[in-house]
Amino acid sequence: MNRTGFVWQERFMWHFTGPAAGSYQVRGDLQPGVHVENAETKRKLKNLLDAYEVTAQLQAIPFGEATDADLQRFHTPEYVARVQQLSDQAGGDAGEYAPVGCGSAEIARLGVGGTTAAIAAVASGEVDNAYALVRPPGHHAERDQGRGFCIFNNIGLGILSALDAMLVDRVAVLDWDVHHGNGTQQAFYERADVLTISLHQDMLYPSDSGQTEEMGESAGEGFNINVPLPAGSGGGAYLAAMDQIVLPALHAFKPTMIVVASGYDAGYFDPMSHMLLLANHFRQFTQSVMKAANELCGGRLVINHEGGYSDFYVPLCGLAVIEELSGIATPVRDPYAATESVANQELMPHQQEYIDRAKRGPLAALLARCEAM
Repeated sequence: MNRTGFVWQERFMWHFTGPAAGSYQVRGDLQPGVHVENAETKRKLKNLLDAYEVTAQLQAIPFGEATDADLQRFHTPEYVARVQQLSDQAGGDAGEYAPVGCGSAEIARLGVGGTTAAIAAVASGEVDNAYALVRPPGHHAERDQGRGFCIFNNIGLGILSALDAMLVDRVAVLDWDVHHGNGTQQAFYERADVLTISLHQDMLYPSDSGQTEEMGESAGEGFNINVPLPAGSGGGAYLAAMDQIVLPALHAFKPTMIVVASGYDAGYFDPMSHMLLLANHFRQFTQSVMKAANELCGGRLVINHEGGYSDFYVPLCGLAVIEELSGIATPVRDPYAATESVANQELMPHQQEYIDRAKRGPLAALLARCEAM
């Protein structure tokens, strides 16, 4: 069994995104309901871990709120101040689909602190690997604006902190959230010491980013890989992308740590996407990345919770990942597992074409850069 670190704080659940119709914050024009990014998916995952006595077997990682100096490793001072002002007053929007409620700034700072602490704990050998169950998510947050329910860029800031402290020198980020990891891409687009890989639904969100042609600039040219996949992709397409793109890229780059932006919104039942993944697919992704981490960087792996909006299915996906990370087996079974065997889960020719474009473009560019170094 691994020494698996765990980041959790009840206050994460108190970030309030307000009434909405899905993700649209209503202004009297539609009947309001619960915002799609609410606490239930993550709370129910934590409850599931508690109910089957998993939490007690994980190693709690202590952490606190990120300071202004921590946040300004990536975000502008003006943006940090604006989020704080919104949080201190009546709330508002920190950017595109980025609601800030009263007190959200402190909770978002806590999320950054949790991810940063998880990365530091793994890098220093305090734990073998870690799972950060934080909220709000972070991978869409850009330098000067929030986007896509994200306020501060948890993973980007955590990696920058570890690089500054010389705990790591080469980090690979794998983002399997169904939406493009635009904020994390922006954070490292001109750097050669961080490889960013994003598997996502093509042109979902943000619709203007995440194409294969975006491969990094200046020193970072060749160190950004996007693998957009067509709507309707299932396990066959994702596992092919892992085998044909992700694993070769990791082995070429040879990171000293791997960080995963683990969104579960490519799940079969998710209301925010059109993909077909099951909990066992996320288990298989974790197995593959753990194997690569063991071969390349002493098993140093951090998985950071991002999106996922099906309150009954996200917990099953998260549990599958945490079981693999920790080596803890529970009796929980996915009642929807049979969906994995339906015909549309197979790799389709048009899906392979998308993967081939990524092989010819960003993967080839990365391999050339790594060979020249």
